[in-house]
Amino acid sequence: MIYLDNAATTLRKPECVVEAVTRALCSMGNPGRSAHDGALSASRTVFEARLALAELFGAESPDRIAFTANATEALNIAIKGILNPGDHVITTALEHNSVLRPLYEMEDKGVELTILPADRQGRLKEADFEAAIRANTRAIVCTHGSNLTGNLVDIGRVGQIARRHGLLLVADASQTAGAFPVDVQKMQIDILCFTGHKSLLGPQGTGGLYVREGVEVRPLLSGGSGVQTYLRRHPPQMPTALEAGTLNAHGIAGLLAAVRYLQATGLDAIRERELDLMERFYRQVSAIPGVTVYGDFSQRMRCPIVALNVRNYDSGEVSDALSSQYGIATRPGAHCAPRMHQALGTVEQGAVRFSFSHYNTEEEIEIAVSALRELAQEE
Repeated sequence: MIYLDNAATTLRKPECVVEAVTRALCSMGNPGRSAHDGALSASRTVFEARLALAELFGAESPDRIAFTANATEALNIAIKGILNPGDHVITTALEHNSVLRPLYEMEDKGVELTILPADRQGRLKEADFEAAIRANTRAIVCTHGSNLTGNLVDIGRVGQIARRHGLLLVADASQTAGAFPVDVQKMQIDILCFTGHKSLLGPQGTGGLYVREGVEVRPLLSGGSGVQTYLRRHPPQMPTALEAGTLNAHGIAGLLAAVRYLQATGLDAIRERELDLMERFYRQVSAIPGVTVYGDFSQRMRCPIVALNVRNYDSGEVSDALSSQYGIATRPGAHCAPRMHQALGTVEQGAVRFSFSHYNTEEEIEIAVSALRELAQEE
């Protein structure tokens, strides 16, 4: 199989990640629940992972990193934990349903919602953020990179706008954490939500959020914490406040190994390799008659994603043909990004998304390009 669905999840993981998860499964107890070797090993691994992620994201302290099962859980915690009825929140048409659906829930509970539009190339206007701010605006919730087009948002500029107006910035780094430099302090991000199974190269079932010191987030869950058992309410201190129940320490062990791999290999080197492969693919497929490519490719700094359609074929039909006839794995359909498809005019057809890893090869790119040429010639 030629795997070009890395924006959904990276299939090929570094060998050190596989080894770390295997070791953890055979040795770890419950982190923070006892003082025997298994529990202490798990606790040390979880803390080292917090430390590594805090360093990766420029956080003030490892205590500001709370673990979740994925970015969706992190975004639900952030959105539902900072907004109240009567608040106003700004988001964008680029967002994934993991942002939109929690915001719609909060809108039903009395939160006012503004969704900034995108143009036909999936781009935002910076001025729209300023224009949307009201007296009761509480936060901006914004993706760092579109999971459909690959377009990046200048999250640092959004952070400046938010800080200037006294707003909270919640950034969704699902597509960018591990691929692009993210410094929460320099970018003035108050809450950063991330997942482990994409560009961080970790296992599924891992993710988390950074919460800036001084920002209070209501816990989404309460329950076992391993500490302060006799409190009636869940402990309020970070990161325990946002981590009810047993953590996925086995997965976190893999995530720690993945972050160390990224640091040793170099985010820049990995990203440049992925962008080289993406550009090689984009240059060729964008010249094929009958192929329509979506997104803004005028800047090199973008997620390594190419979304396209072949003539008027349904995207699912094209993706199925790529898989069954050529052994190429892609993602068709709506990509949990309904408003982005509305902006692109692809609601009915969807789109076929190709997304690249540094483990892909030039030969695989050429096979994918050749497959699209053949499919585009079929009448």
